[in-house]
Amino acid sequence: MDEPYGLPPGLPVPVDDGACDHLPGMSMPSVRLRSTTGRHVDIAKISARSTVLFFYPAATGKPDMPKEWDLIPGARGCTSQNCAYRDHYREFLDLGLEVFGISAQRPEDQKEFAVRMGIPYELLSDSDFELTEALRLPAFEFQGRRYIKRLTIAAEDGRVKKVFYPVFPPDRNAEAVLAYLRGR
Repeated sequence: MDEPYGLPPGLPVPVDDGACDHLPGMSMPSVRLRSTTGRHVDIAKISARSTVLFFYPAATGKPDMPKEWDLIPGARGCTSQNCAYRDHYREFLDLGLEVFGISAQRPEDQKEFAVRMGIPYELLSDSDFELTEALRLPAFEFQGRRYIKRLTIAAEDGRVKKVFYPVFPPDRNAEAVLAYLRGR
């Protein structure tokens, strides 16, 4: 399946503002998030195994975001990031890893997106920002709504092993994470 909405040229590149410096070595909290499968997933339990959690602002797969969205460094590219993880999903499984995408979107919106785009891994909804606040993840506001900034956590044995932040370009994040995991 091809990515229907690639990244336009000239997007502002996010800079590392130190907002994730506290994460390496941190224990993953026992927060239960609703999945696109309808189950509740305990973050502490899934991160006891080798797990990749990638956080993104909002994926729609539709060209419905206002032009101002593209001016926010790192905001654009949620669909392309999800599609890259979809396209590399078998490689993560072959390495014995679970993959989860996390946003603050409602579970029903995530499910519609996942079905339409053929996403094989579970998307988790942190719409109450419980995990975001427990991990003190960076977020931003746009048009009166709060969004989680794009970042990726590689977790193992219940702890954060590696953080990818900022993530840019988002469509290359899955490849960067795989390269790290193969070399660890």
